[in-house]
Amino acid sequence: MNIISIIFDEVDANLIGTFQELETIAGVKTRMKRKHSIGIITLIAAFFAVWGVQAKVALAAPAPRQGESAKGATGEITGKILFEGTKPHLPQISMSQDPECVREQNGKVVYPQDGQVNANDTLPNVFVYIKSGAQKYPAPQRAVTLDQKGCMYIPHVLGIMVGQPLKVVNSDFTTHNIHVMPKKNPQWNQSQPPGAAPFYKKFSNPEVMVPVHCNEHPWMNAYIGVVTNPFYGVTGKKGTFTIKGVPAGQYTLEAWTATFGTQEKTVTVRAHESTTVDFTFQHQ
Repeated sequence: MNIISIIFDEVDANLIGTFQELETIAGVKTRMKRKHSIGIITLIAAFFAVWGVQAKVALAAPAPRQGESAKGATGEITGKILFEGTKPHLPQISMSQDPECVREQNGKVVYPQDGQVNANDTLPNVFVYIKSGAQKYPAPQRAVTLDQKGCMYIPHVLGIMVGQPLKVVNSDFTTHNIHVMPKKNPQWNQSQPPGAAPFYKKFSNPEVMVPVHCNEHPWMNAYIGVVTNPFYGVTGKKGTFTIKGVPAGQYTLEAWTATFGTQEKTVTVRAHESTTVDFTFQHQ
């Protein structure tokens, strides 16, 4: 029995009892008015009943689908990239071929970013991402920025989604040449003089990783991880990462490094929970 039937039954029962009393007093004239009143009240009851049902439908929250960041439907993955063994020897970078680069560094000693190990025996510049198990997501319109500052690429490692704009900026007072060399996407090579406006590029296919070089300054390099979902992160000076808003489920997580190779682990994410996944890379 639905809500409309219940309302009709209650209205009919009350009205019939009332009008039976009125019949005794008012006779035939009252019976005629009763028919007219029942019709009006029935229409009003039906209107409020239907309105109530529609309101319940409109206010009911739809069940979250996989990939939606609905409250309570996601968890996070956090972890640390540990290092064991002998730290690689990193030679000092000489920027003497471009006096402007020397000036930009203001006497600072600069070392290659590949192969660096943090003071707490963790690794920076590790690209950690969900390699499999996640659905494809539409590309964000917000651009990811690759800057050139102090004759270095900043950041050294970055992530971007397929179809998402890459904004290339030159913050130096010298000319750079951005040479991107993917295997699954078209290559491009573009000069950017000082003071030039930023330019934008996109990648059509997923690819981990895409190397970037500067033809003007051979020590400059960067890496771009092109993925189909937003679940990735890059480690910094503490060697940690956090990937938030991950729908509950089982995934393959990969940690990529430029020097020490890659590792994969299976991770199960549960709603409302933080799952810890650590990786350990070794070097002798």
